[in-house]
Amino acid sequence: MTDATASIVELDDLAEPRYSPEAQQIREMMAAFAADCPLDSDAMHARARADTGLADFGADDYRERLDLYLSELRAIDMHGPGIVNFHSQLTQWLKNRLLLTDLLTRHPEIHDLEVLPPVVIAGLPRTGTTHLHNMLAAAPTFRSLPYWESVEPFPLAAEAGQQPDPRVTRMDMAVSVMDTLMPHFALMHEMTTDHAHEEIHLLANDFSTMLMDTLAHAPRWTEYYWSTDQTSSYEYMVTQLKALQFLRGGRRWVLKSPQHLGQLPVLDSVLPGVIVAFTHRDPVPVALSMITMITYSARMYRDRVDVAMIADAWVDNLDRLLESCVRDRDVIPADRSVDIRFDDFMNDELGTTERLYALAGEQFDDPARTAITDYLTAHPRGRLGRVATSWDVFGIDESDLRARFASYIDRFLS
Repeated sequence: MTDATASIVELDDLAEPRYSPEAQQIREMMAAFAADCPLDSDAMHARARADTGLADFGADDYRERLDLYLSELRAIDMHGPGIVNFHSQLTQWLKNRLLLTDLLTRHPEIHDLEVLPPVVIAGLPRTGTTHLHNMLAAAPTFRSLPYWESVEPFPLAAEAGQQPDPRVTRMDMAVSVMDTLMPHFALMHEMTTDHAHEEIHLLANDFSTMLMDTLAHAPRWTEYYWSTDQTSSYEYMVTQLKALQFLRGGRRWVLKSPQHLGQLPVLDSVLPGVIVAFTHRDPVPVALSMITMITYSARMYRDRVDVAMIADAWVDNLDRLLESCVRDRDVIPADRSVDIRFDDFMNDELGTTERLYALAGEQFDDPARTAITDYLTAHPRGRLGRVATSWDVFGIDESDLRARFASYIDRFLS
């Protein structure tokens, strides 16, 4: 149940962001490094090699995607902190490639590891995906990907075995900075160092994921993504799952991403036997919430945000995901899938979980039930408050949107 006393935040600075004095100080510190952080492929590759002492990035097909994305970023009137942030993030993905290639060279047996059919949660944001993901991740049954591990999945040689893990420490600092720069983001999507995160960051290491759309408005890159077969990038993700099992164990994965709605045939191909839980909710308010989150986070790279432009682009993205779900839903057969309506899930969280366990052939035993119950007790719905906004902010007619999403609504919510 939602806490009636939780705060409601009206976001009135989406187009022209305002910052606290603490946030402005961080922005000024970051901007001072912008000249040393070019959005340039050669510079990023050089920095990744210098930081790791490694040189082999693996298969080089990613370079075309990286170059296109960089060209889109350079076309944006981006502020200094945004330049630093993108340089650092893309360089980290290159470092992850170097570290993975080195790990596989030293331990080729990783390729022979088995990835059991995972449980994958597929649904739009705000349909209960994150809540269900973290519930399942709380139990000992499944292996999940904590946020810190998703960003830095493979340790630097000089840091291997250190406790506390420097990757966790760095993520603690990054989350603190993000909370300061975007203090209301957690009301829309809570991000903590240890929460179960999406595997889109693993896909990002191959520079092909819808995460890149959420980070910046990059329309040419978006069209490239939707027109390109994603099989090789999903295969790269599976290789990383094997490497993570090798490094930190885990019997069976629980994964989650809205992106999978648009890649169901690929998902089924690279993860044979995958179990998929499809989450469904009225897509019109879901779209409003998603677009609010994306336009709010655009302050991470823009001083002024064209909210209407970003909203239109994300209506297109969400429409593509929903149409793909309507078209490809039955690629995942009934004995390996379940459709979960949001209200049904909220009314019976443990019952929904138990049914999903049964579908996956897992025993919903006392340790699992206790862990998930404890998680629910500590994470009541709406405990952080919520953000309020309206379609008027984005210049979109709600009835037009409902007509556009009609095929999805008719199939899954009627």
